[in-house]
Amino acid sequence: MFSPEGPTLRELAVQALSSVERGYDLLAPKFDHTPFRTPDTVLDAVASALKESGPYEDGLDLCCGTGAGVEVLTTVCRGSVTGVDFSAGMLAEAARRTRPAGPAVSWVRADARALPFTAAFDLVVSFGAFGHFLPRELPGLFARVRTALRPGGCFAFPVLAPPRPSSPAFWALLGFDAVMRVRNAVWRPPFVMYYRAFRLGEVRRELERAGFRVDLRALPAFGTRSDGSPRVRMVEARRTDR
Repeated sequence: MFSPEGPTLRELAVQALSSVERGYDLLAPKFDHTPFRTPDTVLDAVASALKESGPYEDGLDLCCGTGAGVEVLTTVCRGSVTGVDFSAGMLAEAARRTRPAGPAVSWVRADARALPFTAAFDLVVSFGAFGHFLPRELPGLFARVRTALRPGGCFAFPVLAPPRPSSPAFWALLGFDAVMRVRNAVWRPPFVMYYRAFRLGEVRRELERAGFRVDLRALPAFGTRSDGSPRVRMVEARRTDR
């Protein structure tokens, strides 16, 4: 799962016993050598889908990490691109590694639940970050994203179909979430990361309550499951005026 350049077992243990912010500060230099980084295949598929619905002027990568989503935005935005994250270490790595040839890129350190933007963007994307938010935090998070978007702006992110109970992946994710719940019950500060807490049906309802019109777009590069449903979808939520 990890390349030789990735973190050691000891480094992962230290991260897991830290806060989310401190943990990512520590992991940042080696993050791109872990399976936690969103695969290029997913990034490329989302970029292709956004090119069909774009172009866009100004874009924001929410919880940008080391900047993989920012690179997607530079291919679909004509104005400016901003990456926001609450880990100073991740932002430093993103600024060091990202060399866009298109729009100007800026980096902002902020909590996604308190975004300091109002009607500043036409497109907001996010990749692999929602496990860090508890279900009760989603209404506030989506409200802040809506505020950051201009009228008609788009909030887009990929969602993988959940593994079936008969697959090893299902039990691996279930086990991971169980371990995290035990860890957070006995250790402080908490480290919030739950893979199975972000459920598409609930997410769609909360987006609609927050003032979005939600469409689901299959990403054909990943094919379909045995029942014909897409393996990967892109949520395309448009800000509406209520």
